[in-house]
Amino acid sequence: MARAPMVPLVVVWLSLVLALCLQVMPLADGWQVFRPEWGGLMLIYWCMRAPDRVGVFHGFVFGLLMDLIEGTALGQHALILSLLAFLAALVYPRFRAYSLVQQSVLVLVLLGLVQLIEQWLRTLTGDFSIHLSFLIPSLVSALLWPWLATMFHAIERRMANA
Repeated sequence: MARAPMVPLVVVWLSLVLALCLQVMPLADGWQVFRPEWGGLMLIYWCMRAPDRVGVFHGFVFGLLMDLIEGTALGQHALILSLLAFLAALVYPRFRAYSLVQQSVLVLVLLGLVQLIEQWLRTLTGDFSIHLSFLIPSLVSALLWPWLATMFHAIERRMANA
């Protein structure tokens, strides 16, 4: 089987910075709950696409950047996103064999689990919430997964042909 072309780390970090910008982009008050987890989606994509180059370290550094920009407790997002990268590395062999719909379900589970842990951490720091609306971004992200994966595969093919 032919190996996939090596993706430069500059492309990975540019896409992660774009995800960071999308993550902190202002939305109307009623729409905040429907914001996808752009950082988590991008991190899962790159952990699945280039597992030998992108991993827990990238999740940690990206999480620190997100902590600094959002003003949360330093290390909160770093812990969450490094855990997400670790979980993505655990399911990597199965993930690659799944169809896009099955991958979406797995993305829903991964991001939902990470959202639950993030909500638990927020509860420890004093931001207590009793409703389950914090899981909606995981659902929206899972619905966006097939589109995002297809778009990035097409971009990678164009970059390889150029």
